Amino acid sequence: MKFLFDDDHYPLVIEQGILCARSFIWIATANLKDLHIVSGGRSHPLLDDLARKAGGGVCIRILYGAEPSSRFKHSFDEHENLISGGIELQPCARLHAKLVLVDNVLAYLGSANLTGAGLGAKSAHTRNFEAGVLTNDTSRINDLMEYFDRIWRGDHCPQCKRRDECVDPIV
Repeated sequence: MKFLFDDDHYPLVIEQGILCARSFIWIATANLKDLHIVSGGRSHPLLDDLARKAGGGVCIRILYGAEPSSRFKHSFDEHENLISGGIELQPCARLHAKLVLVDNVLAYLGSANLTGAGLGAKSAHTRNFEAGVLTNDTSRINDLMEYFDRIWRGDHCPQCKRRDECVDPIV
């Protein structure tokens, strides 16, 4: 287990986590924005890489709390394979958790959203102050996967008192 602070997030969660995925990427985020990453000295949307991953068979699920930003939607719509289901998106008005789960080998749990100021490549002078924990402990990863999956399946939906806020109810 490793504690992450501020600009630790980008290299460890994005570069060594999400971008190295071979099987699956599960992300839970309260805010979903058009996070940009840096490659070869140039910035581009993370969605470009996720589209390539999805095209290569990586299962990608994103749970989110608030309506995605217009820039996220625009970048998403530039990838036909994402529009046709390459990334599974599931809204939940109650979601505030921030998780990244990769290939059952890496899990991040912390304060950072899937945004440029959270997990992205913003500079140390503009990014949010974030703290989190990174683990490769299979037992802990399994616990977090089960937590994510309970929300994904909608186990909480029948008793939820905020159903009127759901744009796309899970069940």
